[in-house]
Amino acid sequence: MSRLWIKVCGLRTTDAWAAAVAAGADAVGFVFHAASPRHLAAAEARAIAADVPRGIEKVAVFLHPTQAEIDAAIDAVRPDWVQTDAVDLAALLLPAGQRVLPVYRTDRPLPSQAGLPRRFLLESGRSGAGERADWSEAARLAAAGELVLAGGLDAGNIADVIAAVRPFGIDVSSGVESTRGVKDAALIRNFVNAARAAHARVASPSLGVMQQ
Repeated sequence: MSRLWIKVCGLRTTDAWAAAVAAGADAVGFVFHAASPRHLAAAEARAIAADVPRGIEKVAVFLHPTQAEIDAAIDAVRPDWVQTDAVDLAALLLPAGQRVLPVYRTDRPLPSQAGLPRRFLLESGRSGAGERADWSEAARLAAAGELVLAGGLDAGNIADVIAAVRPFGIDVSSGVESTRGVKDAALIRNFVNAARAAHARVASPSLGVMQQ
């Protein structure tokens, strides 16, 4: 199995993304959606994301954005990935070569496996609310490509998620917060450690036997 891709999303301060990087996350997410408690204005995002280290992927996260919102965020963050609902993408103009992470939701009809892009995110009906996606649907779609699972993940359930779904990646936000919208460095570290350990057990089942 390839390395588990871990994204910590909804980061609003330099200290928060630094905690994610120190914990071993692969990607950091910045939310551009005014209704979210994790929302950043473009100017805020520019200052916060400026020093994210090379090798850590930056993800600009949207929900039904306007073209102006997309343009401002891309200019501010220069993201490696643009993440938004798959239905949004047809109406948006993105820079040439911009990688996208389409979001599909398990509370509505899903495309066939053949209709999925190489990498995609599977989410519940509401982002950032701690609401779980359908893990059985996630397991079915994980064979179709690089599935990134989001929704209701935390250190307490991530081992079960990884064993059941075998995702390419995972995306956590509310599960590493002390209060809504406020990230906690210890919770981030515990989550990443638990995810890495669980993935290692799935990748090498004999490891789990040896540790018992």
